[in-house]
Amino acid sequence: MLPAIYDFWLQAFDAEKASGHQGWAHTFSFLNLFQYITFRAASAGLLAFILSLLIGPRVIRRLISLKVGQPIRTAAEVHKLAELHGGKIGTPTMGGVLILGTVLVSTIVCARPLNPFVAVCAFTMAACGLLGLCDDYKKVKEKKSDGISSRTKLVWQVVIALIAAAFICFKPEISGFGAGEARIAAGEAGFTLGSNNPIGIGAVCFPLSKIPLVDLGWMVIPFFALIIVACSNAVNLTDGLDGLATGCTISSALAYALLAYLAGHYFMSVEYLVIPHNLYIGELSVFLMALAGAAFGFLWFNCHPAKVFMGDTGSLAIGGALATAAICTKQELLLVIIGGIFVMEAMSVILQVGSFKLRRKRIFRMSPIHHHFELLGWHESQVIVRFWILSIMLALFGLAILKIV
Repeated sequence: MLPAIYDFWLQAFDAEKASGHQGWAHTFSFLNLFQYITFRAASAGLLAFILSLLIGPRVIRRLISLKVGQPIRTAAEVHKLAELHGGKIGTPTMGGVLILGTVLVSTIVCARPLNPFVAVCAFTMAACGLLGLCDDYKKVKEKKSDGISSRTKLVWQVVIALIAAAFICFKPEISGFGAGEARIAAGEAGFTLGSNNPIGIGAVCFPLSKIPLVDLGWMVIPFFALIIVACSNAVNLTDGLDGLATGCTISSALAYALLAYLAGHYFMSVEYLVIPHNLYIGELSVFLMALAGAAFGFLWFNCHPAKVFMGDTGSLAIGGALATAAICTKQELLLVIIGGIFVMEAMSVILQVGSFKLRRKRIFRMSPIHHHFELLGWHESQVIVRFWILSIMLALFGLAILKIV
């Protein structure tokens, strides 16, 4: 909406300038602000936050009236943890609809929604959110913590991820001709990395290297799909304590919003930082700031003790959006650092399951790892805040290594 208003104003302003007569366009010259990504990104974050605060109570009341309380695992399933989380019984879930709604509305208002990077991230977020909504609904309906079977959920995640990955690889404004071998309009699309050298969409980059680490070619499609599925599930695993996943989402989204903005500016990306540059990628920062603002707004109700849980509706959507944003900025590997808490949570589950199957012994008292610290005696608030601190530090470290010495 804001970019459309700017385009309309600019057309009128140019017409008035050509005619030599000053009209409404000169009077409303402040509309020139709407062209700047920084202004629209800040506006998107603020709008998403305000919308969350305004409609959040109504959404929570509606979820309570629908009796969509979060099913809590029994003592037979989680033993001592059931005592610690017993007070959470009946807290409404599916609160992720609040995040989804405010992000999409803010993106439509403040961004150019047909921008390919914005469109693919919004699609992945909405599709993963819909899958999570079905999962949450099944849990609530059957009053069990199982939901959709793991196999069914994984199949749908792979389908969504492959669609997003294929779009990224075959959309000319993103990949350029021949997966980046030649850019459209002599450098106006596709990625470049240092000295204006075009790189293919299949190139895997890392900030500490001035050249791509490897070019996967068409194999990058399953690679991208793997990242989306893995990140979506990792955020889902992190969402086990009040506000934990929400707070980590904020630091990750802000970091990638800055990355997208820098990658969209030629001098900062190509000449100074030597990171992949694309003419259209800067617009993605508006979407990511909307995600950060929505997460701030949701955290208002989700902080301990939580009045609402995001459920799989929110966690799967957030994971899908962050992974797609990492792919779009050509900083897929950096997600391991910036989203380090999500990686740590997922790895703790993999190690725990693997150790038990191979050695019949557990590494942690319970996985994901945030429950391990709870069972060690940490209060829930201590676990949450300390993980937030780690998430912020990891995001800062990820940004700090952008500049190649």
